[in-house]
Amino acid sequence: MMDEWILTYRGEVAALLSALLWAIAAVLYQQVGDRIPPLQLTLLKGVIAIALILLTLVLRGTGWPEIPGRSLLLLAASGGVGISIGDTAFFYALNHLGSRRTLLLQTLSPAMTALIAALVLGELLAPRSGMGMMLILLGVASVIQERVNPSVVTPKAQFPWRGLAWALLAVAAQAGGAVLSRAALAETDVSPLLAALIRLVAGLVFLPLWMAAMPRSITVTWTPIASGRTWAMIGVAAFLGTYLAIWLQQTSLKFALAGVSQTLSAMSPIFVLPLAAWTGDRLTLRAILGAVIAVSGVALLFS
Repeated sequence: MMDEWILTYRGEVAALLSALLWAIAAVLYQQVGDRIPPLQLTLLKGVIAIALILLTLVLRGTGWPEIPGRSLLLLAASGGVGISIGDTAFFYALNHLGSRRTLLLQTLSPAMTALIAALVLGELLAPRSGMGMMLILLGVASVIQERVNPSVVTPKAQFPWRGLAWALLAVAAQAGGAVLSRAALAETDVSPLLAALIRLVAGLVFLPLWMAAMPRSITVTWTPIASGRTWAMIGVAAFLGTYLAIWLQQTSLKFALAGVSQTLSAMSPIFVLPLAAWTGDRLTLRAILGAVIAVSGVALLFS
């Protein structure tokens, strides 16, 4: 009975596990993020994850299977759009809006993913699934508002319209990347692990183009890392948050509707709460209620 349930909801379970692993990795990234530039961190974690995926493929002895040209193109486009454009636009939004408003706008990504999937792939959500998604996003938004200090903004936060444009571009890129992956995986035999590899490689290939296109006012720096502890934290975070999490995310997109997958993957702020409590942070009633609302939405999706 349990095996049948897991098989039925394997895409949804994979999305939740991906969100959990990303929450753990985010705590580690936060501890090293003030010492390492964001783009350098993106590049490092991508390279580490690619190496781990290649090692996994070698150990499994699967080799490089034939991939339909259309699927390869879709996955490469997904990596270029979702990783290169999405991550870069997200960093710009952080610079102009601050973390609170940027994270709140990110909750639009699942809804936009569901809309694009409905228009492009014909994936229509059942009313119960739509209600579950709304509850999850409401709970996540409540937690984000509570967990982030609204007074902590960057010096550029006085330019909201530019920041809003970058944030919406990040949302659209992430949604588009998810739908492209879904289109490549839903009706083919391409494995989620191979899909993760193609997306990561494509994302890193396009990343230098975005770095070269950045305004001159933004300096791209590379900080030497001498601390073994810092390298260890980056390695563990890349293993959990990039290698395993993206593998699980691609598994979710293969077996679950794109909108549902993105919504469950957005549960990371909920999973961060117990980690924050464990490190000594005080949880407010609003954060706890937000978590309860989000979990109720998850229950609807699994019912």
